[in-house]
Amino acid sequence: MLFPVGKMCLIFKVSRGGFYTWLKSVPSSRNIENQMLENEILQAFENSKKIYGSPRITQELHKKNIKVSRPRVARMMRKANLRSIVKKKFKVTTDSNHKFPVPENKLDRDFKPGTLGAVWVSDITYIKTKQDWLYLTTVIDLGDRKVIGWALSTTMKAIDTVIPAFKMAQKNRSIIQELIFHSDRGVQYACNEFKSILDKNNLIIRSMSRKGNCWDNAVAESFFKTLKTECIYQHKFVNKEQAAIIVFEYIETWYNRKRLHSALGYMSPEEFGQNLNKQNIAA
Repeated sequence: MLFPVGKMCLIFKVSRGGFYTWLKSVPSSRNIENQMLENEILQAFENSKKIYGSPRITQELHKKNIKVSRPRVARMMRKANLRSIVKKKFKVTTDSNHKFPVPENKLDRDFKPGTLGAVWVSDITYIKTKQDWLYLTTVIDLGDRKVIGWALSTTMKAIDTVIPAFKMAQKNRSIIQELIFHSDRGVQYACNEFKSILDKNNLIIRSMSRKGNCWDNAVAESFFKTLKTECIYQHKFVNKEQAAIIVFEYIETWYNRKRLHSALGYMSPEEFGQNLNKQNIAA
């Protein structure tokens, strides 16, 4: 139903002349620019699964040659009530109560080897479902921070955790040079079953964190913090099958290929690795 202009102006307490002036007015260039930015910010925010805050949103806009400062993006996100879903904290746990020999720390917190296939780091974390606890093991190449191997299991045995994760990493990225394999002092990494697999390759150098020092494996811990806050805490898993699908999608589709990594100059592991290969070939 349409109402007469005069009646609407009376109800909203505006003059008829003022209404027609507003109707003919042309948006300012600043308003047009703000509207464009709002649309771009909203799109980038939705594409990030509502994970990105203003720093990464700003980087996404810069990749599209949109010149805008981070404070301006932050202001516009606050105005639009766009807030990252990442809130919860993350706890680290490791079972190092065993009598197996522990290799010395060869990595020594050198988290930027400058090449692929020189250092792999690994760790295990816990994922809760309504049925039971699951255990996620990952292997990350420090060269590009890519998760090259992972395993989701219902037990903490080495045969279900570190062994399949390492075999996936080995399949995805062949070991063709001297490689440091670093982990915490957990029994899965120290046991004879896993040690014998690593010892088959003379290029692999075993390395473990110092006792009670999670910072020696900071990159692996950091990945789990990111995974937990951006993915795991956002779902209530019914069973292993549901968790496996969501974890697969996060690691293989999102984290490795699309997610901007601050330590990689706001590139994804995939993009950074490709650039690193090009630089090494050119050198």
